[in-house]
Amino acid sequence: MVIGLGRFGKSLALELMEQGTEVLGVDSDHRIVQSLAGRLTHVVQADATNEDAMRQLSVAEFERAVIGVGNDLEASILSASVALGLGVDQVWAKAISHAHARILTQIGVHHVVRPEHDMGKRVAHLVKGSMLDYIEIDDGYAIVKTRPPRRLYGVPLGESTIRAEFGVTVVGIKRGEDDFTYATAETVIEDGDVLIVAGPRESVERFSEIT
Repeated sequence: MVIGLGRFGKSLALELMEQGTEVLGVDSDHRIVQSLAGRLTHVVQADATNEDAMRQLSVAEFERAVIGVGNDLEASILSASVALGLGVDQVWAKAISHAHARILTQIGVHHVVRPEHDMGKRVAHLVKGSMLDYIEIDDGYAIVKTRPPRRLYGVPLGESTIRAEFGVTVVGIKRGEDDFTYATAETVIEDGDVLIVAGPRESVERFSEIT
């Protein structure tokens, strides 16, 4: 169940459908509901803050509910509280601020996401460095996509000093039009390769800046 079909909720619901997951979309705006009719498994107009309305939709039978409501804090918190109270196994919710995230966590939401905040952090890392992509897995630990330093060309990873010198691990490599593959000790880096590198945030950023 995806509650709140704004930009975030709509994108999430449609992507889940693309992946073969059945989705019930819920929104209080009939225009949004009409626009998604036929694109989701089911889509209904309802007030997600109303416990009786949610009970009629058999919310408790859903394995997961995502509260995509963001700008209306009261509606977000009440919708999450109703889903939790009706026994949904896993409740995810979007937060637009640190305080909002803290309240959602305090009422028992299992997973709180801050898409704008997280994307801002991600783009900041990409803007200031030479990384092709950046994902922070946990506080202080990241995975990046980057070009290899020239001095590593022609050297098998097992014979390089990447881990000892930079504190990072090369976990994948892409060559030309080929798909990414796992990197091994025998993998030899060539000009034009793209690497997937994991390690402490500062270490992977430093590694990506070496030419």
